[in-house]
Amino acid sequence: MSDGLKLRFLGVGNATAHELGNAAAVLEDDAAQPLLLIDCGATVVPAYLDRYGQLPTAIFITHTHLDHSGGLENLFYRLACECPTLRPVRLYVPAPIIERLQQQLAEDPYKLAEGGMNFWDRFQLVPVGAHFWHVGLLFDVFAVSHHGYRAAFGLGLQGRFVYTGDTRPIPEVLARFAANGEVVFHDCALHANPSHTGSEDLVQCYPQGLRDRLVLYHYESPETADMLRAQGYRVAEPGVCFDLASGGSADGHLRRVV
Repeated sequence: MSDGLKLRFLGVGNATAHELGNAAAVLEDDAAQPLLLIDCGATVVPAYLDRYGQLPTAIFITHTHLDHSGGLENLFYRLACECPTLRPVRLYVPAPIIERLQQQLAEDPYKLAEGGMNFWDRFQLVPVGAHFWHVGLLFDVFAVSHHGYRAAFGLGLQGRFVYTGDTRPIPEVLARFAANGEVVFHDCALHANPSHTGSEDLVQCYPQGLRDRLVLYHYESPETADMLRAQGYRVAEPGVCFDLASGGSADGHLRRVV
């Protein structure tokens, strides 16, 4: 695998920030080809098609809130009705949330009006625990703090990046999984709530060295993005790509797509 890995955001908003798109990012190789989609809310499949001209082939789901997983139903119908010869999409799902995902999306025996097809027929479900391999890379998976016990999970690639998904501050987790200079893509709104981090939490919970490596997403408005930047943070935007330097980098060079 080339050193030229990048993370591109398709959307950066919280569940109500429709103009920012549902928070989702794509790990790309050095030729800007998609390797792994992280999360799949309702706005994500159209955004992915606009960017890459194809459907995703591999997805990691952080948790089952619909702004992060609801787009899987749209993807199912596209795969079943428009692209029936495509291989099933590989779906990496933390084992503790599989039952909930099944209840949300896969219980109906008539997902198609004609019947005859299960939801999982169009996906290759890969239950994951602490790690999983994909395209020759070993990813870390870790529980975060999002309203319920082991209800949401983050993703990491040692020396490259950590992606928290939706979470309250997790200093003890990042001390373990962001200990090698990784760029940390972190849930953050202007103000905290019981499920999400606010900007005031960052100062209270994280040392300056870690805050320097943060890139914030899952915020509520473009105005919030400006306020977070005014506080000295880098902020992700839809379509923006971050270089993930080998061995970790606090620079996380931001490249706007033209």
